[in-house]
Amino acid sequence: MSLAEIIYLPETPAHDAEIDSLNEDAFGPGRFTRAAYKIREGGPHERALSFVALSQGRVVASVRMTPVMAGKGRSLMLGPLAVRPAYKNLGIGRKLVAMALEAAAKAGWASVLLVGDYPYYGPLGFAKVPYGQLSMPRPVDYDRLLIHEITPGAVTGLKGEIVHAAQLR
Repeated sequence: MSLAEIIYLPETPAHDAEIDSLNEDAFGPGRFTRAAYKIREGGPHERALSFVALSQGRVVASVRMTPVMAGKGRSLMLGPLAVRPAYKNLGIGRKLVAMALEAAAKAGWASVLLVGDYPYYGPLGFAKVPYGQLSMPRPVDYDRLLIHEITPGAVTGLKGEIVHAAQLR
C-alpha cells in the first residue's frame, strides 16, 4: 500500500454504508452510549464538510462534521474520525482533519469542537475547552473536550450544553 494510491474526496451518500461499517469496526457497539454520539443523533452532519479517504475505491478512513450549538453560540463538532487498522499511522487521519478544518474555515465557521485525545489533536490546532464552560448530554471526560478556534476567541461565545443545531431550529 502506498500513500500515493489514497484518494481524498468529499463524502457522498454512496459512502454511507462503508462509513457505517468503518465506524462499527473502529468504535464497536459502545459508540452509541457516548456523549458525542448522542449529540450527533440529533440531526444530520454537514456532508459538504465531511471527507473520506479511498484506496482502490474502498473507504479506508472518514471524518464527519456536525453543526452544534451551546447557548447562543454555534460551532461544528468533528467526528467520528476513523481509519481502518491497516491504514493507521500513515497521516491519513491528520490529513482528513486538516481538510475538514479548511472546509469549515472557508464556509465561515468560527470553531470546531471534538471529544478526543489532546496529544493527537493538540498538534492539529486544538486546545482544551475551559472547565465548566460547556457540558455534554452524557458523561464525558472534560479533559478530552477540545476546540479549534478558526476565529480567535470563538470559545467565549459557547456556553452551556452542547446540542445538535437542529434541536434549536
